[in-house]
Amino acid sequence: MRLYLVRHPAPVIGPDTCYGSSDVVVGAAQRNHVCATLLETLPQDVALYSSPLRRCADLARQLSASMVGQAVTIDTRLAEMDFGNWELRAWNDIPREEIDAWAQDMVAHRPGGGESVLQMAERVRAFHEELQQHRTQSVAIICHAGTIRMLRACRLGLPLIDMARHAAQNAHQIAYGELLELDL
Repeated sequence: MRLYLVRHPAPVIGPDTCYGSSDVVVGAAQRNHVCATLLETLPQDVALYSSPLRRCADLARQLSASMVGQAVTIDTRLAEMDFGNWELRAWNDIPREEIDAWAQDMVAHRPGGGESVLQMAERVRAFHEELQQHRTQSVAIICHAGTIRMLRACRLGLPLIDMARHAAQNAHQIAYGELLELDL
């Protein structure tokens, strides 16, 4: 199975804002540009999956409308990590001691009282395992940088705790609207 992992286009939000699972939007011009690029690249028979957050789901629905017969499967397990009360706050406004506490235990700490990296790893791995049961040639997943990092870590076959640690310790360089291709 060929996986096409797509990070959502840049959201309309202030720079240096923690927005994890917040449902922020993407401007139409950004979404249209990414959609046009993807339509040139993705196979026409690709199965479409998306995070439920609008910055992903709106792009997935737009792709679906342009690809005859391709419905979108919205899956909550593909959402970005929930940063609890850090959501929609400027990173500089989050107390240093809270960020330091997370840095001390990137895997199990729940930043802002939200979700831990381990909890996110559990749900993304469950999606990944279910996806492997399908006999589809190609799958496009419209999601987030954190989710992409987890899906990439799933391929390593590590125990869950090590998968979460790997995703947490390896910084991403995934651009908005970027497409990554992987074989599953």
